Amino acid sequence: MLSRTAESLYWMGRYTERAGNLARGMQVALRMAGLGESLGVLEESTGDSADEWTSLLVATGAEPGFRAEHAEVTPEAVITWLAVAPKNPSSIANCLEAARSNGRAVRTALTVDMWEALNDTWREMRLLAPTATDADRLPAFLDWVRARTLLFNGAAADTMLRDDGWRFVHLGVMLERADNTARLLDAKHAALDGPESEGAVAYAQWQALLRSVSALRSYQWVYHTRLQPKLVADLLILRPELPRSLLACHRRVDQVLDRIAESSGGRRGECHRLANDAYVRLRDGRIEDILAGGLHDFLTQMINRNLDLGREIADFYLHT
Repeated sequence: MLSRTAESLYWMGRYTERAGNLARGMQVALRMAGLGESLGVLEESTGDSADEWTSLLVATGAEPGFRAEHAEVTPEAVITWLAVAPKNPSSIANCLEAARSNGRAVRTALTVDMWEALNDTWREMRLLAPTATDADRLPAFLDWVRARTLLFNGAAADTMLRDDGWRFVHLGVMLERADNTARLLDAKHAALDGPESEGAVAYAQWQALLRSVSALRSYQWVYHTRLQPKLVADLLILRPELPRSLLACHRRVDQVLDRIAESSGGRRGECHRLANDAYVRLRDGRIEDILAGGLHDFLTQMINRNLDLGREIADFYLHT
């Protein structure tokens, strides 16, 4: 496969997944902000009504760009920045634009269902953008983004040949998903492993964190007990059953890179070593050891490993 084709497929997967992750994060922030307004407990406990929105900016990696354009954090400014701001390259609108652009560049490598999912989403996004952040339209818009992301992933899973084209799309999705889970956990680490991990506010934060990865019901299925910070962290980091856990994502990244290497004559590079190292560390990990060493430090290391892995994948496969 040509490196430019692999690159377009890889980034198409990453940008589509990123758009869905942004929508999930914004839905949770809206829910938490609404909880604080109705109960008067969130702001009272955190001391700042903007904390939830700042946390979202940090979790999405969008804080530096936002700070460069805005003097203060307000819900309206954050929502616009993450949803439709032209200057934010990782806004939902720009992610969907980039995904469609990459898909168009390799149109013949996509199935009809995949291309229609991408192209129809892009066309509808252009119509929705002017009013997407209106208070009465935002919830429906975020539901629409999640649904379109699921539609694209489903089209790829159901209709694409399991060749290197599929592998590069799936590699992009899984690496982006792993990065998102690590960032979400890190943004909420104080509610899981710190002085703020007790009380009603922390409990609401745990619920919000699980909802952001569609795992609240999964938690009950796996543990059969009330929410506990240690178990929430265990589910999102080390449980292979959860599709968005760090372990599940890095297992797939490692497996996909192995299949790509096998199909290209066994050629391997630093990206394969980093992927296997991350997977083995998670596979053999224990949540007690992670918490004892500091959840924030562990997640920071995982985020940095994801960045390094992404760079090595690009150098080895996409820029040759």
